[in-house]
Amino acid sequence: MASNWRALNALSGATDARPRAGAAIKADCYGLGVDTCLPALRDAGARRFFVAHWSEVGAALRHIAPDQLAVLHGPVRGEDVAYAVSTGVIPVINSLDQARRWTAGGGGGGGGTCHLMIDTGINRLGIAPADLSDPAIAALNVDIVMSHLASADEDSAVNAQQLRLFRDCLPAVPHRMASLANSAGIALGPDYAFDLTRPGLALYGGIPRPELSGSIAQTAYLDAAIIQTRMLQPGDAVGYNGEFTAQKPMRVGTVSLGYADGFLRGRGPSGGNNPALFHGQTALPLLGKVSMDMVVVDLNDAPELGEGDWLSVPYNLPDAAQHCALSQYELLTVLGRRMLL
Repeated sequence: MASNWRALNALSGATDARPRAGAAIKADCYGLGVDTCLPALRDAGARRFFVAHWSEVGAALRHIAPDQLAVLHGPVRGEDVAYAVSTGVIPVINSLDQARRWTAGGGGGGGGTCHLMIDTGINRLGIAPADLSDPAIAALNVDIVMSHLASADEDSAVNAQQLRLFRDCLPAVPHRMASLANSAGIALGPDYAFDLTRPGLALYGGIPRPELSGSIAQTAYLDAAIIQTRMLQPGDAVGYNGEFTAQKPMRVGTVSLGYADGFLRGRGPSGGNNPALFHGQTALPLLGKVSMDMVVVDLNDAPELGEGDWLSVPYNLPDAAQHCALSQYELLTVLGRRMLL
């Protein structure tokens, strides 16, 4: 993970004295655990961090200073303003209402630092460019002006359109830094880097564009234990609804892995795949539906395996995403807490 951050920082145009890549640590560091990931990213050199919800602040502040952390969803309620002021965490302002709320709650008037999100085409969060001249925006003490790319993982004309609009908006708001690129945006080249990039997926082993494939390493490695073996006879059905029926005598293993761990049914045979867990290089096909806590594998090619032996779960994100209906983002963020060591 630290190596991934350093690679993305270099691609963002960093120098030794000035990091250019921040880190999105929302959703418990994309499912891999704040207490494990955040110290590694901090020690690698990251200095700016982003969460989505105010509920994520406490875990992050165990490892970094409040002024290093920003909350992307902004001060939606008055209590969010009070919490930001009391902790020193930086809100991202996404609307005129949020701007007024921040100023009225003691965060404005040139005293409380905030970031400002401008919507340049994704139509989720952010100030409309036409609203940048509003007095509520002029009252803000803006550190980072940012926007978010909608199609950076594609070769889309929308990327250049958003880049032009973002550049056009920057003179309208006094600010210290500008930020546009996510992980995929970094791969679009230096024009998208500005002062700070905000990688997320690529920190954790995801590859949203092929240009990053030589720079980003797999981060999450999953293992699961066999908890029982049994012999099936012809006609024996496996799991819920009996979707697999043995055609010959066969030895199978029940493995402690299921959709409560983030191994969703879409990754099993019922998702239209031909999936397998692995013992070394030996593929052990999954049989029947994925249950909440268990899957069943064919042990025909690994007769030496028994209870307590461990199997590896394919978790190279680009490869895994090609074999199921889940995106690389979903494969990470659905991981269950009991999978984390």
